[in-house]
Amino acid sequence: MIKKCLVPIIILSFITCQLYAQHLALRSLISELSDSSKGHLGVFIKIPETGDTLSFHNQEHYVMQSVFKFPIAAFILKQVDEGKLKLDQKIFVRKAELHKTVSALYEKYPDGNVYIRVREILEDMVTKSDNNACDLLLKLAKGPAVVQKFINGLGITDFQMKVNETGMAGSWERQYLNWTTPSSLVSLLEMTLAQKVLSKSSNELLRKWMRETYVTPKRIRFFLPIGTIVEHRSGTSGTNEKGLSPGTNDIATITLPTGKHLCIAIMITDSYASDVQRDAIIAKIAKAAFDEFSRG
Repeated sequence: MIKKCLVPIIILSFITCQLYAQHLALRSLISELSDSSKGHLGVFIKIPETGDTLSFHNQEHYVMQSVFKFPIAAFILKQVDEGKLKLDQKIFVRKAELHKTVSALYEKYPDGNVYIRVREILEDMVTKSDNNACDLLLKLAKGPAVVQKFINGLGITDFQMKVNETGMAGSWERQYLNWTTPSSLVSLLEMTLAQKVLSKSSNELLRKWMRETYVTPKRIRFFLPIGTIVEHRSGTSGTNEKGLSPGTNDIATITLPTGKHLCIAIMITDSYASDVQRDAIIAKIAKAAFDEFSRG
């Protein structure tokens, strides 16, 4: 009886070791790059079609920065699906709401006091990482806490959103109030891919905008083959006088040559490495993961 019970345990152990060994080189590379990040590196990878995953320092809390524009966009589009908002409805934007920051809206409407469609604000936030657009949509959502409740309601609990872009810019410490884990973001990417959150039209629109996002081109998409479909959203903090950068991130759903998808989140928090080094770390991990999971 004891021998019979041991057989499945031995087989399971063998399979587990095999799966771990399959990604040993990739895990080793990530560990090596983690050392060179001079900070905290977290990675989570999943192939939705097979359930295959790789996790590296996933349990820590990582500063989101503009990555949080992805869940904000999902929330707003959910409101559209429920008939609470319309993409073509116009909202009045005061001059005081358009700050001189990363903002296509500021460049187009520097004097403010103008009606702008929700669709335009939403698209600028996703594709151009518009900070003003982000705060306008969070105001429309009734605040960051409402978006957090929406994300938590999807079963994603390691996720906190407390402040908007203006709040983060106004206080160095406040950016740490918006945090999550790489696996939480991969879960939302996977739900979006599987169309489990939004209607077909809203889902397709969000994914289209994420494909058209070319902010931070030297991160996830940099080393990937030309023509690779990458739906991504990145986030970048400032760097203080001591050379500390609280958040450098990129998350994406990548279509592999096999037709399967690679959902990946790479997050670097509290790094003393340079901008170029941090971008390169993300780009190298993305390319190594692409190569690894394109084989099967």
